[in-house]
Amino acid sequence: MPSSPLLQVEEVSKRFRVQGRELHAVEKVSFQLDAGKTMGLVGESGSGKSTLGRLVLRLLDANEGRIVFNGQDITKLSPKQMRPLRRDMQIIFQDPQASMSPRMTIGAAIEDAMAIHNIGTKAERQKRVDELLERVGLSTVVKYAFPHELSGGQLQRVGIARALSLNPKLVICDEPISALDVSIQVQVIQLLQELQKDFNLTYIFISHNLAVVEYLSDQVAVLYLGEVVEQGPAEELFANPTHPYTQVLLQSILKMPEDADKRQALTSIQGEIPSPFNPPSGCTFHPRCPFATDVCRQKKPERKLVGSQHSVTCHLAN
Repeated sequence: MPSSPLLQVEEVSKRFRVQGRELHAVEKVSFQLDAGKTMGLVGESGSGKSTLGRLVLRLLDANEGRIVFNGQDITKLSPKQMRPLRRDMQIIFQDPQASMSPRMTIGAAIEDAMAIHNIGTKAERQKRVDELLERVGLSTVVKYAFPHELSGGQLQRVGIARALSLNPKLVICDEPISALDVSIQVQVIQLLQELQKDFNLTYIFISHNLAVVEYLSDQVAVLYLGEVVEQGPAEELFANPTHPYTQVLLQSILKMPEDADKRQALTSIQGEIPSPFNPPSGCTFHPRCPFATDVCRQKKPERKLVGSQHSVTCHLAN
């Protein structure tokens, strides 16, 4: 009998009230993720990727829907009830400098979560800090430094060590490489892969870098204006993108094949993402879609299966 997914997100929505207006951040998103696997979340800025990650961690409360983690419905748990579960759910932030207190040493920052959860003695926690620093490729003397004394790449490794300090099951990687130099990005990607293999970690990997998402992910969900427009196994989705938005996103990846005949010009998406205060009627992508018809403008498309696990929300999908 197959085991249950580690994470189930069912019809989750989030709206914010901003100066008396309603902002649609996430709309009826559903997916499930097995232990040890990676879900990639892609889409333009403002598509709701980071908000969805925070909803999964219960850093934000959903207005609708259900979140089941490790077999337990956590959607309505109180902060006190959530506290022991926090050990199993961690996040790596996009800007490691901003996510750390400038007044805390690196060692104190990594130890902090262990102290909050009353894990081990002071000496045991210090030993754990040393082990984590070495595991992410840093010298143990780094624990005496302050954040401003480290490079961006070193700080992101510290952020990874901090996230691993409680032995989590699920880690949200929120644009963890976007602020780093390209050479450092490769090192961090390799580190994340090694750690996933060693500790059976489950990742939600949020990124604008589609090439990295394709490389790391087992599944991919494409978000547009808070909605999942296409979802499926990474290999299948990248090989056969079905939604017009996904197609244009993938055409924006810079590829330089050796054969000049196979090289293609970069394609940009026309227009800008609509205001989440006033989403378009029908398919939210129709104002920018070159294939839009009257039905796209008037009727909300339903999710269709175009493969055994590959779904798309588009009237024109076959």
